[in-house]
Amino acid sequence: MKISEHILTTAGSLFYKEGIRAVGIDRIVDEAKVAKATLYRHFPSKDHLVAAYLTERHERVLLQLREVTSAATLLPRDQIALIFERLFEKADSPEFRGCAFALAVAEHGDSERVVSIAREHKNAVRDIFRSIMSAARCSTEQAAAHMSLLYEGALATVAVGRDPQAVLVARDCALSVFDMATGQFIPSGGKLYDQNH
Repeated sequence: MKISEHILTTAGSLFYKEGIRAVGIDRIVDEAKVAKATLYRHFPSKDHLVAAYLTERHERVLLQLREVTSAATLLPRDQIALIFERLFEKADSPEFRGCAFALAVAEHGDSERVVSIAREHKNAVRDIFRSIMSAARCSTEQAAAHMSLLYEGALATVAVGRDPQAVLVARDCALSVFDMATGQFIPSGGKLYDQNH
């Protein structure tokens, strides 16, 4: 692992677990076992380090979401279910503190760099839902907005309530949004029907 990656991994873990403001450069240097000059050679300021942490997380989350949407064997409805089920797996962990981007903006909202990355991430998540709805050949905008709000709401609810079941409730709501948008419904027997036929 490169030194920059090692510093970023160490800092990212601390930022998420303890909070950005609570973790100073000295703590990161100590935990990473590097010289302060080495850290500053790779990251000129704490703001740059926070931005790099969020960018890395943004790319990782999007990669995981795109793995779901690129799975040829999954229908659009199943992709939506799997996105929320994977979120549930993450949320069902003692280390889970909610959305890293929301936490960062709450703590570091005076940084335009941090706010910009957080907004980019939220827009990208909505684009994922938009692409799923597009693949289902139905109106994308309103349904994608509803699903991304359910996704964000699940993250926030688990962060406060510490109950990962909220993600599964959000999943069921998102599937209802999908069914309404595509003109389908699921009766008590469980078989999918098209309301238009």
